[in-house]
Amino acid sequence: MDSSSTQGSNQTGIDADTWPNVIGEARSVADALPDLLVEASHVASSIIAGWHGRRRAGPGESFWQFRPFNMGEPAKRIDWRRSARDDHLYVREREWEAAHTVWLWADLSPSMVFRSRLAGVAKRDRAIVLMLALADMLAETGERIGLPGLTRAFSDRRAAERLADALTHLSKPIAYPDTTAVQRFADVVLVSDFLDPIEDVAAWVARVASTGARGHLVQVLDPIEETFPFDGRVEFTDPEKGFRLTAGRAEKWREDYRNRLEAHRAEIRDIARRAGWTYVLHHTDRPASEPLLVLHSALSGALDVLPKGGI
Repeated sequence: MDSSSTQGSNQTGIDADTWPNVIGEARSVADALPDLLVEASHVASSIIAGWHGRRRAGPGESFWQFRPFNMGEPAKRIDWRRSARDDHLYVREREWEAAHTVWLWADLSPSMVFRSRLAGVAKRDRAIVLMLALADMLAETGERIGLPGLTRAFSDRRAAERLADALTHLSKPIAYPDTTAVQRFADVVLVSDFLDPIEDVAAWVARVASTGARGHLVQVLDPIEETFPFDGRVEFTDPEKGFRLTAGRAEKWREDYRNRLEAHRAEIRDIARRAGWTYVLHHTDRPASEPLLVLHSALSGALDVLPKGGI
């Protein structure tokens, strides 16, 4: 939602034709990225202590460890070369590599550029910070990270910087990333305002879920989008299509607006629930560490049930 009124609400609106200016905004993203990287690093550092890797044995390509052979296991699993070194039988275990691949995406579509007077940061910038901070955290534990459709999955302690650099090469705003590279056991984290038609959200989730990957949806909203504190004559602008709508007495729309937003959010929660995915609600006037703590628990497999409304 975007708005302008005599009350001076903060606004930013763009359309697809002005996307080069958003790489003007991505030069704003590019110019902002050093500061966003620093912020992301600080956020990640504040919660990274004690977060251990999620590596575990399973089907994969990389050697993980030798362990003693257990009676009843197939004999073909015995590593005879290692077992020949002493009088014990050993099994060569491999990492579950797919579980270490985490695809990250921050929605950079026009609606994400919005920032109201109630928040100190635009939704887009918060989404980028969350993505880069999570990349920083995952890189510390050796996870493979990538931007679907933009980079391959890689393991690098400088993952956040590499992702930030890749963002500056986007040729157009993309809300939902390509899912071609997503494979079974991978994790996909999408940070967005999810203000698109519910059919678009459901279709993307269905595509990712069909690969066997696990998903995590982080809905980022400006507090003004939640509270609708407008009174009097207000003009609302759709930053995606450029449509304008004027309310003579905006306060009369408040209850219907809030009900419609909650219904939309409930549908997104339900889509995530049916897919067995994580859903987190985050407002840009709240600390970035809050959704990261939930994502940490979800990616670690320690979180079975989320609060009904997210955080």
